[in-house]
Amino acid sequence: MAGYATYTGTRRNRDALRGAGWRLLMTPDTLYRNGNRAPVWTDGAPAPYALDNGAWGCFTRGVPWDPGRFRACVEAVGAGADWTVLPDVVAGGLASLALSVSWLAELPGRVLLPVQDGMRPADVRPYIGGRVGLFVGGSTAWKLSTLRAWGRLAREAHAWLHVGRVNTARRIGLCGDAGAHSFDGTSASRFAASVPLLEAARRRCTLFTWEHSWDL
Repeated sequence: MAGYATYTGTRRNRDALRGAGWRLLMTPDTLYRNGNRAPVWTDGAPAPYALDNGAWGCFTRGVPWDPGRFRACVEAVGAGADWTVLPDVVAGGLASLALSVSWLAELPGRVLLPVQDGMRPADVRPYIGGRVGLFVGGSTAWKLSTLRAWGRLAREAHAWLHVGRVNTARRIGLCGDAGAHSFDGTSASRFAASVPLLEAARRRCTLFTWEHSWDL
């Protein structure tokens, strides 16, 4: 199970993440702060990363999501990303699903379809598999209560399973229990001291993740 941390400009934290074998999660905001360039480690070596659409950040700030800005990010760094998160609506149910599906033809390569409050596995099943995986988003309570169901769907469809906003060892354990292939969070980006604890939890869970054809 791979750990992703939101990109940080703090050298100490990036060094801690690199030492633990973690990867970086870029958004339109973090890309802007990084000069719209793919991330590197502190010695200039390329850092492995994935690309999020930035909808969560816009939601928390109460500002509209900008599709043009996201397209520019995909053009700039999308080709080198492990995967890209399809646009979505936070806690938006089937309206979010419709938006995500409308972008499938536009975004090449590996993509993750976000699941949000109000969606059911049956709603999502026709779209996942192959290059299309699952990104478990939504409100915290909904995410935790439905995580096993999304894990079962991912196994049935042989789809990549990623869980967003995972910042504690307990939640990493829940991701492992669901069979997730990856997760992301901000705690390891903000506090280098938290990396050993989170990494220990990740290593325990990696033993239970089923194999997938995607190579990171």
